[in-house]
Amino acid sequence: MYSFESRIRYSETDDQGRVTFSSILDYFQDCSFMQSEDLNVGIAFLRQKQVAWVLTSWEIEVLHYPSVGDSIRVATWPYDFKGFYGWRNFLMTDAAGTTLAQAASLWVLLDLRAGRPARILPEMAEAYQMEPPLPMKCNARKLKVPPQSEQRTPFAVQRFHLDTNHHVNNGKYILMAQEYLPQDFTPRRMRAEYRKSAVYGETIYPSVSELADQIVVLLADEAGKPYVVAEFE
Repeated sequence: MYSFESRIRYSETDDQGRVTFSSILDYFQDCSFMQSEDLNVGIAFLRQKQVAWVLTSWEIEVLHYPSVGDSIRVATWPYDFKGFYGWRNFLMTDAAGTTLAQAASLWVLLDLRAGRPARILPEMAEAYQMEPPLPMKCNARKLKVPPQSEQRTPFAVQRFHLDTNHHVNNGKYILMAQEYLPQDFTPRRMRAEYRKSAVYGETIYPSVSELADQIVVLLADEAGKPYVVAEFE
């Protein structure tokens, strides 16, 4: 297990002084990045091998939102590699070790030259230590888009949305989707399925479906093909 300790910063909180959902996601994403860098299979290694990890799905559960100044510990570990797939867990705890948030994720290793999935490289399999998965209940990875949805105003992908792969960052999609949640809606569970990558200059067409206990946000291209489907409970 790889972990680091931190404190909730003012810049990571909402108008109630609690950490935002998107900041929790950023902590998880940064933790996996730091683990890969410390194991020498990070960005430089991936560029040399002309491969990249592509996130295909998240499931994040928040049990308690910490407040500004609270001490936290963020941890991550992979729990399985199979073919070109990699499964990874994340955990955020408070100073007493109580779970604040947890997540499960599925990644695909992509061959950038061929534009298709690539088998996990031996160096990567050797670098990461597998650990048992979290005992969290996970739903099906595939998300259905409700037939009835309300179209919202399209918007263009900006430079600040991009990551080192020159695609929209995984967390930025969720930040986009959160804009369509009601003011008093506090996500306790979020599932996201990433279907294709958006790049600078493309236009995203959002639509929103409000169900009994959840809100589904579709971020799609002009033809209606999804970039991301995000479900908030």
